[in-house]
Amino acid sequence: MTDSNGGERESLAPVIPLFGPRADTTDAARSDSDDSQPWHATWIAERAASERSAARAAHPSTGTVPVVAPAGEDAPAAVAERVLLRKLRTRSLSIREARSVLTEHDLDEADREGIVERFLSLGYLDDAALAEQLIDKATSRKAQGRMAIAQGLSQRGIPREVIDEALDQLPDDEAERALEFARSKARGLDGLDRDTALRRLAGQLARRGYGSVALSMARRALDEASAPPRHGVRFEP
Repeated sequence: MTDSNGGERESLAPVIPLFGPRADTTDAARSDSDDSQPWHATWIAERAASERSAARAAHPSTGTVPVVAPAGEDAPAAVAERVLLRKLRTRSLSIREARSVLTEHDLDEADREGIVERFLSLGYLDDAALAEQLIDKATSRKAQGRMAIAQGLSQRGIPREVIDEALDQLPDDEAERALEFARSKARGLDGLDRDTALRRLAGQLARRGYGSVALSMARRALDEASAPPRHGVRFEP
């Protein structure tokens, strides 16, 4: 690419912002990245300063942050950076998962850690933010309890201390969420005897990570499902 004075200028390939659209993105870029809008209000506040800083270094036409390595560079480290970036465009990765991607390339440890550090500084890798996203999905879409959530985060390579800190932010509503799930399943067990229904429902709750309250919430949900409907008292005029 040449500039207005006829000189050559290095071209950087733009990337899609990983943590939601910035204020100066185009309509097309904004529509493409709507699904990655941060869900947690505290996360939005915490990331505001880094978002503004990244925006100042954004690509002039798209508003997106440029790739760390020039697109035409064939050095192993540059190739590894672009591979990792492509993966991050489709799915958020933990730091451990990012390191695993980089081990597939012929890099020494210093080069791998250098890439990880740059991606951390750009906000492309953030275990705490990833934990928040996964917890929100686990509670709102999968109706999971704390045990299942902790196991899922650990499988993604998120450190134990980050998991514990993220779980501490959850409201103390484990029993209420377990009961809501049990109620949604209890009606489908109408044809079973009481003991079989209780065993199956408690098992479903345990597999969802509600081990400590599984039996009591299963029993309560079945009691509610089998109770006769209440009718209001009618008064004759």
